[in-house]
Amino acid sequence: MPSRYLLAPIAALCLGAALPAVAVEQGAAIVVAQLGPTSPGFRMNVKHNELAAPDAAAASSAEWHSAASHPSTKKDEQDGKAGAGSDEHAPVDPKSAKAAAARSAASASPMDVLREKLAARLGATPSPNGRYGLQVSNRGESGENVITSVRPSAAGVSAARRKHAAASAAPSDANMDIAANAGQSLLPTHWDYAGAEGPDAWGGLRPEYGKCATGQRQSPIDIRGGIAVDLEPIRFDYRPSAFSVIDNGHTVQVDVDPGNSITITGRRYELVQFHFHRPSEERIDGRQYDMVVHLVHKDAEGRLAVVAVLLDRGSAQAVVQAVWNNLPLEKGDAVRAGTRIDLAQLLPEDRRYYTYMGSLTTPPCSEGVLWMVMKQPVPISPEQVAIFARLYPMNARPIQQADGRLIKESN
Repeated sequence: MPSRYLLAPIAALCLGAALPAVAVEQGAAIVVAQLGPTSPGFRMNVKHNELAAPDAAAASSAEWHSAASHPSTKKDEQDGKAGAGSDEHAPVDPKSAKAAAARSAASASPMDVLREKLAARLGATPSPNGRYGLQVSNRGESGENVITSVRPSAAGVSAARRKHAAASAAPSDANMDIAANAGQSLLPTHWDYAGAEGPDAWGGLRPEYGKCATGQRQSPIDIRGGIAVDLEPIRFDYRPSAFSVIDNGHTVQVDVDPGNSITITGRRYELVQFHFHRPSEERIDGRQYDMVVHLVHKDAEGRLAVVAVLLDRGSAQAVVQAVWNNLPLEKGDAVRAGTRIDLAQLLPEDRRYYTYMGSLTTPPCSEGVLWMVMKQPVPISPEQVAIFARLYPMNARPIQQADGRLIKESN
């Protein structure tokens, strides 16, 4: 069904008409508009959340809406003519001003008028470029997408390609891999590891994600040419702890009870959580491993330190198996384990490491993160890798430029 059939229900919505339920079809996309005295809000069920520009035939419907929205009387036209050519400092006739405003609005693009009316009904404000966007979350009673807020469209990202997963409304996003635990406030914004919302688009999804595109100290990197020195050993103070497991839509994350920490360069960092990536985000002299676990720590001033343990195929890993045993059945749900884990069992026997300054590897890609990548990988069984691969076949950010950063390694 052509896109022009979208205009009638949206025009009615803009004019304040009560629509108990209106369904129209635009190609493969089904749009359901619901607005009335008993309606909780405006609801859309879409495959592609975008209002296409009208074709020539649809323009007449939009023009009808423009005329209905901005009625012009003969007296208004006479008032407008009387005001033409008058002194700009002369007193303004309110009727003439009203007529002039009506004529200005009527001269706007019909689709712009529709957007402005719809945005006004939903309480939106335009971005600096005058565009409006819809924030959609999958919270409908029947699983449909529901508009929960209105915000400016992100530059360079087409709303038509926004797919929204349940994870974007989860209480612990992969942004929270590090960011939320570092005290950053983030609204749910869906991002992905591929496609229109993949790593190349992260920087344009939200202003807060700008570093993903413009940062000069981004992670991960291919670790090459490290300077071999006598690095201070990392003092691990890990002990058996209670834990919870959550599938946050981007990875499997484990929240650990307080009491685990590391000390390096005189600073104590408390372990906040750890999570997994497949394949490893870090590379050593070009080599990529099957998986990696990132143990995220934060000090009293909010600074971050991440210990990366590379996972290579071999024998089964006890801590990993304990996590897999407690995987939640639904994304966004946290499972409180009935056992404890000893994270010291997740560390390699050889505690030498590489270190450099980098960033979060997920949005918002904030910099100033101390990275310590253990040199010796830890074995993980092929079966354990396969379990994670069924959930996340690939959730690794591409390698970022080292940009001349100093990399040190233990002798």
